[in-house]
This record gives sequence, C-alpha cells and structure tokens, in this order.
Amino acid sequence: MSLEPEIFQQLLETVRRFVKERLVPLEAEVSRSDRVPGGVKQEMRELGFFGLSIPQEFGGLGLTMEEEVRVTFELGRTSPAFRSVFGTNNGIGSQGIVMDGTDEQKRHYLPRLATGDIISSFALTEPEAGSDAASLRTTARREGEFYILNGTKRFITNAPYADLFTVFARTESASRPEGVVTAFLIDARTPGLSLGKIDRKMGQSGSHTCDVIFEDCKVPASAVLGGTEGQGFKTAMKVLDRGRLHISALCVGMAERLIAYSLSYAMQRKQFGQPIAEFQLIQAMLADSRAETYAAKCMVLETARGKDRGDNVSTDAACCKMFASEMVGRVADRAVQIHGGAGYMEEYGIERAYRDVRLFRIYEGTTQIHQILIARNMIKEALAAA
Repeated sequence: MSLEPEIFQQLLETVRRFVKERLVPLEAEVSRSDRVPGGVKQEMRELGFFGLSIPQEFGGLGLTMEEEVRVTFELGRTSPAFRSVFGTNNGIGSQGIVMDGTDEQKRHYLPRLATGDIISSFALTEPEAGSDAASLRTTARREGEFYILNGTKRFITNAPYADLFTVFARTESASRPEGVVTAFLIDARTPGLSLGKIDRKMGQSGSHTCDVIFEDCKVPASAVLGGTEGQGFKTAMKVLDRGRLHISALCVGMAERLIAYSLSYAMQRKQFGQPIAEFQLIQAMLADSRAETYAAKCMVLETARGKDRGDNVSTDAACCKMFASEMVGRVADRAVQIHGGAGYMEEYGIERAYRDVRLFRIYEGTTQIHQILIARNMIKEALAAA
C-alpha cells in the first residue's frame, strides 16, 4: 500500500533536508574516522529510516518499490556509508522475512528491525561462492530439533554490529546428493558464531564488512526461514531482485550529485579567459553524464513500477543494476576529469566518490554475472515463445 501523495512528499522533503543539512557536512569526518556517529544513527531511527520498506503492520512505512527508489535517489546524494547503516534492515536483511518468513518470524523480527532496535545482515557470499552463489559450502546438519552449522561467510555488510543474520547453508536432501540451500535466521550471540576482523576497503569508509564464521553453531529448527528446507536459493534471488533496484537508484542519486558538482565547478573555473563550461569537450562530458543518468533513472522507475504491479522483473532489475552501476562509474570518472587536479584532491570529495562508486559494479552481482543472467533469460524466453 502506497503512502498518501502529500505524506510521501513530506517524507521526500524530510530526507532531502536531512541529507543536505545533516549528512553531507559529516562526510569528511566519516571518511577520516571510518565510522558513522552514533547520534546520527539515532536520528535515523527517529525519522523512521530503518523501516522504510517494512510493512506498516509491523511498524514500518511500507513503501512501494517506486516510493523506495525515489527516496533512494535522495539518499544517493551523500556518502553511501549513511545509507548502509539502515540499508540492510530495509533490503536484504529484512525482505527475506517479509517475503518468505513464517507469521511468527515476521511478528518476532520485523517490528524491531523497523525501529532499528536490531540490525540485520545478509550472509550469502563465501570465499568460494561469490558470483557462483549456488555453490556455497556452508553446511547445516540436522540433529533432532536443531541444526549444526559450519562454514565461513565473506564480505558481509554490517556484520560487525549486526544482531541478526540471514544465513544461507546447504542442508541434506534425499533426492539431491549435493544438498539444498536453506535460509536460517540466527542471533549474532549464538555460541559457535564468530566474526573476523573488519575489512579495509578501497572506499565506502564508515560502512563495514567482515567474515562471519560458524563452528558447530547450534540453532533450533525454528530458525529455518519460512519453516521449510530447500527454499533458500529462491528466497535469496527474490531478495536480490529488490536489492538490485535499490542499488541502481543509489547509483542514480550519486550520479546526479556528481553532475551538479561538475557543472558548478565548470561554470566557475576559468581557463584561457573563460569558464571551462564554455569549452565543447567539457560540454560533451557533461551532456554524456546527464543523458546516461537520465536513462538509468527512467529504467529504475519503470522497473520499480513493474514490480509494484506484480510483474516478473528479474531480467529488468539485472539490466538496471548493470547499466546504473557502470553509468555512475563513468560519471565519476568524468567528474574527476572536469575538476582536473582538484578532482584528485581529498578536500573536494570527488576522489572519494570515485572510490565509493567502484563497489557498485561488484556487489549484489557483478556486471559480468548480470550480462550472463540477462542473456540466459533472453534465450529462455525465446525458447518458451517458440
């Protein structure tokens, strides 16, 4: 159920003002300290940011997909570290429960996720199973009314301070010797669950990842997401469809901000007696960035509307993620070029954005994996129509 138009516009204005007045001034500090101030996290809780996409019946705002991406366009105008604080609660950390959780699991977890009382994390990637998510090796062995988990998850966002993990592991199957993928909801304090050291990354300071290690980690059978074994991979793919649209919208927001900064700089910076914005090669870079960003925005909005209608948007979501993440990389590169030497300097923030956006082409499916997915879906659809 979508919000009333007036209420949604108020939400957009609140997010826009919070980003501009509160978050943007903190970006340099977050970059230096590699942490988001606790006070800002509390303000985000009070503004309802942790429950943007969680259904209203569980205390969230219950935004539609279109509403969510429109809010995310605004969130993209600041460091991605801020969005990461509450992003998993709205996306990959909660949507598995929203889509496939039992009634009891929804009542138990979603209200606390919506308020930010607990932080969730999505533990799928492994040392030997990143793009090839179906080959994960973490195991969950059934012993009576419990499961024993063993394995390691890698590069898990928000893991250092997560309270709840959605963990994907391989359970035994009589019909499939390799087993089937099952999702589990696991409390971070469960004995046998431990964390690796926080990763040092190229960019996105303030957003933290680390390994999540399971060593004879014993969880009750009630921890199985949805109460049924073997549904984990389907759940993961459905969650990632929504997550990919969210990331695509974030890329659009970041690109729009970089364009605004580049245009402003080009109109003020003078060379050869005139603003560099008057030079046609600078104009070409600005125009290319504007056109590509507009195309990505249209793709994201149209696909979000399709998802809200109940259409199967897996292929289109992959198209959005592939195009938008590549697009923002090109826009960031042009922004550095337009700023010249200033673009390479820390004080302007352009070099930070250049490093931050590089990750978007990798997580939630690399560009290359999306190319394969899109092409395979095209072939499958053509064969079905033949």
